[in-house]
Amino acid sequence: MRDLLARQLADHVETARSVESLLPLVADLGELLCTTFDRGGRLYTFGNGGSAADAQHLAAELVGRYRRERPPLPAAAFSVDPSVVTCIGNGYSFDDVFARQATAWARPSDVVAGFTTSGRSPNVVRGLSAARDVGATTVLFAAGDGGEAVRYADLALLVPSLTTARTQEMHLLLLHLVSEWVDAWAAGEADAHGNSLEVAVS
Repeated sequence: MRDLLARQLADHVETARSVESLLPLVADLGELLCTTFDRGGRLYTFGNGGSAADAQHLAAELVGRYRRERPPLPAAAFSVDPSVVTCIGNGYSFDDVFARQATAWARPSDVVAGFTTSGRSPNVVRGLSAARDVGATTVLFAAGDGGEAVRYADLALLVPSLTTARTQEMHLLLLHLVSEWVDAWAAGEADAHGNSLEVAVS
């Protein structure tokens, strides 16, 4: 078991190093969110299981704070209201729990982000498709080739791993990197493009 744990840790470290290739996309997403919030848009997120937790985590970092004192930012996760989720799941289909909410809430000024380790979760695929149909900008956090979901993503952060645990660990890292970018902008430390802003001292 100790050897197994050591191999798991080594795999985590190796995967984390490979995520460096995604930094340009993290910057793109950071800029997108800053621009979206600056123009009055919102972020909606969703996913299943551990990916639901990641989606909620990103929303929480933005509504609350990441590291800095700054104004709250408008973000919400579609998985947090059990009445809505079970109503749609029971009255329509579990495959529709995110799509119906995206149709209800998302607008062309918004960003909608789906989290899925496989890229094949039907409700995530349909959620991104519905968000695109209403004109929102769509973002995918997935792995490998992104599965079917990548077809409906305007921006895709794909972890170079086929292991669910590693993918979710990297999604957490990626959402924290994005939060760092947006946090600095919202606190007035950087512009939307990540350029540091010098504070004039009188």
